[in-house]
Amino acid sequence: MVYLAPVPTFYRIYKKKCTDGFHSLPYLLSLMSSMLWLYYAFLKIHDGVVPLITINSIGCVIELIYILTYIKYAHKDARNLTYTLFAAMNIGFLALVLSSRFALNGSHRVKVIGWICDAVSLSVFASPLSIMAKVIRTKSVQFMPFYLSFFLTLNAITWFVYGLSMQDKCIYIPNVGGFALGLVQMVLYGIYRKGSESEKEQGLGEGVINIVVVNPLGPAEVFPIAVDDNKVKDLVVVDDVTVSQQEKEKNVEAKDDCPV
Repeated sequence: MVYLAPVPTFYRIYKKKCTDGFHSLPYLLSLMSSMLWLYYAFLKIHDGVVPLITINSIGCVIELIYILTYIKYAHKDARNLTYTLFAAMNIGFLALVLSSRFALNGSHRVKVIGWICDAVSLSVFASPLSIMAKVIRTKSVQFMPFYLSFFLTLNAITWFVYGLSMQDKCIYIPNVGGFALGLVQMVLYGIYRKGSESEKEQGLGEGVINIVVVNPLGPAEVFPIAVDDNKVKDLVVVDDVTVSQQEKEKNVEAKDDCPV
């Protein structure tokens, strides 16, 4: 389910024939994460890691489709940056595989790759922490939809239980952090939910920001979230001329800022 979360985003990109300010990095990171866990699973092929292989194989295919779709509709600079990052990512992965195959042996290789996967997983917790800080600062949960926190927490619990059943520290340890962060996010949602509801009742204007969430044993996604920011939405600048939001949207469409 988490892998399919970006489908509405890419349907929007397909309909507009434009990437609309979205970035390819989360999908590249997700592909890299799935590739690393897939390699780790193949090193432990005799230890009953079929779910890890199956899910991350599907994840690799889905993320690759997202990346190819992004490349098709991105403008030239974004497309070239995606090509560069994709090439660098694959070169790095290949170097890791070759070095581990020739420099490490047996169980030691499995441990090293496992801890590398854990390091990647733990490092991506910076994104949820930044979202939580934003919620506390603004006292609004519009930056952190409940369904997103709930399913990421459920995902962490599932992988934690699986890792525990397999007695695999490399799987269940990073998901302890994911589970804890998910619970904190839902607590924050309960605390600041009323504040967001009162803002909606006041009829504040809406804008959109892109929230990046990277899942330790799964995809890294961009979620377009509606936000309130009267200071920048009522008046914007296009070509040094102050205009209304509706006029700005017309100008953007007329100028075709999303070349393929």
